Amino acid sequence: MTVTDRGRVVVVGQGYVGLPLAVRAVEVGYRVVGFDVDKSRIDRLRRAESFVDDISDAELAAALGSGHFHPTADTADLAGFGTAVVCVPTPLRDGAPDLSYIADAARFLAPHVTPGCCVVLESTTYPGTTEEIFLPILEVGSGLRAGPDFHVGYSPERIDPNNPSWGLRNTPKIVSGIDEAAAAAVRAFYDDLVERTVPAPAVREAELAKLLENTFRHVNIALVNELAIYCHELGIDVWSVIDMAATKPFGFMKFTPGPGVGGHCLPIDPSYLSWQVRRALGRTFRFVEIANDVNENMPSYIVSRVVEHLNRKRLAVNGSRVLLIGLSYKRNSGDARQSPAVAVARRLADLGADLHAVDPQIAAAEVPAFVQMVACEPGELTEADVVVVLTDHDAVDWDLLERHAERVLDTRNRVAGAGVDRL
Repeated sequence: MTVTDRGRVVVVGQGYVGLPLAVRAVEVGYRVVGFDVDKSRIDRLRRAESFVDDISDAELAAALGSGHFHPTADTADLAGFGTAVVCVPTPLRDGAPDLSYIADAARFLAPHVTPGCCVVLESTTYPGTTEEIFLPILEVGSGLRAGPDFHVGYSPERIDPNNPSWGLRNTPKIVSGIDEAAAAAVRAFYDDLVERTVPAPAVREAELAKLLENTFRHVNIALVNELAIYCHELGIDVWSVIDMAATKPFGFMKFTPGPGVGGHCLPIDPSYLSWQVRRALGRTFRFVEIANDVNENMPSYIVSRVVEHLNRKRLAVNGSRVLLIGLSYKRNSGDARQSPAVAVARRLADLGADLHAVDPQIAAAEVPAFVQMVACEPGELTEADVVVVLTDHDAVDWDLLERHAERVLDTRNRVAGAGVDRL
């Protein structure tokens, strides 16, 4: 761990975005205050217990051991920063963006804003948030003016939890500021942390770029999800269709179907764009609305396929033993936020299924009360009336599953065999 002192940084929010940023800033020599209102989260950080996929306990312990990382829930510890970065949630409430966490973060920071400091928002949001909501709160609470007195900018997070190839350091980072001086200050900070920064022409463009990235994924996943439904009805193997199309070296990008979309980004971020278009222009963003409809209904479609399997055995869902493989929203991650696998489980539970699940990644606190967690072993596989693959963790013994599961519905194209039916 470096002992260089680059100055004091505050990172507000110590979740999947904020904690990796804080640890990386420590690694390059900043003195970092990791702030979070969740005191239990702060207690875990102080014990070097990581709760995010991208930071190990050892990495966290090294940051703490350097003496340059101070997790805290006390707003008094925010004083004296040169740069502050806000990485807080931006959920939807009744279909509208909830920016209360951003507003609270600005209020926490405002009394500690000093001339020459730089405040950066990373939270995903709609264009205009930084300048119309975040900035005014900082000005009112500090008595200073953004621009002449201190810098404000926006740099959208691009964290993909547990991605083995792309992490914070090597993923290009979009940077922006409310004026040239702010843009330069924001870029200088991130140039210390990442291999490449990408300057945006203005803050609103940077805010919209993030929404476009996730809307692109959302729409294309919806396309192949709907295609998978129709291919099943037409008796066509959608997976071979996608693989063949992917051999084209230009004009095509491979997306694969599944039980729906999860995590913080895809179920939420495109709706921010749709909401903003409706609010500002009075029109609907039709691609987003259609993608939402397709992806939100995939868990129900998966349940209908489970019903098909059980009907072939002359069984009702009520009382049938269903073994779910994977509850988190993506492979090799314990993140269950907005997980479509959990949505499938909930619908099956409502129909009276006896639910068991295998997931070596997910934390016990994330497991729904109506699901019994079990090990992937021959008895569980043979006793299940149907096995449903929802998340394809590498840690699952797939060979064992293929040998002992009599009937499998595979939504991830992970297993093969006579008793396997793929999405």
